[in-house]
Amino acid sequence: MSSKAKKIFLALSIFLPFLFYCIYYYGMVLKNAPYKFVEFDSIVFQYGDRDSMLNKYNSKTGDYQYLNVKDSLVKMHLHLNQKELLYLHRKAADLGFWDFPADETGDSVKTGPKPPRYVIEFNYKRKSKKVIFDANYYGDPKLVDANQHLIKEIMQVLASEETNQKK
Repeated sequence: MSSKAKKIFLALSIFLPFLFYCIYYYGMVLKNAPYKFVEFDSIVFQYGDRDSMLNKYNSKTGDYQYLNVKDSLVKMHLHLNQKELLYLHRKAADLGFWDFPADETGDSVKTGPKPPRYVIEFNYKRKSKKVIFDANYYGDPKLVDANQHLIKEIMQVLASEETNQKK
């Protein structure tokens, strides 16, 4: 076998399978790329007692209701613009929302005041991600912190848009 034939055989037996593997692997990664903003549909955010989740927002319908300081239910129509939705989408991606477990509920057996429950759902054309998070969830501290940070960001965006709408 000549030297040139050996090089061709080496290239075909090592580099070609590696090239096919890379194409297959990265093709699957790009095909299953999670949650692109181009395919974004809506955000659903709910929080409150486990029994009655009175505080709700749905970006698709614009329905927003919450309990104010006087414990009266306030209902309004609140639409977030594309810039704010993109901000929330990117914040969720930065915090790793797509990797959160779906069920982050705390211990409900203990007596005492019930901690608030949060339901965060990002809906896309082909996929959706829903996370149920209790304030008394005892998991990885980084995960708990990321959940609390995302909840804070969503509440700030809703509050600022409500303030802008009232002006």
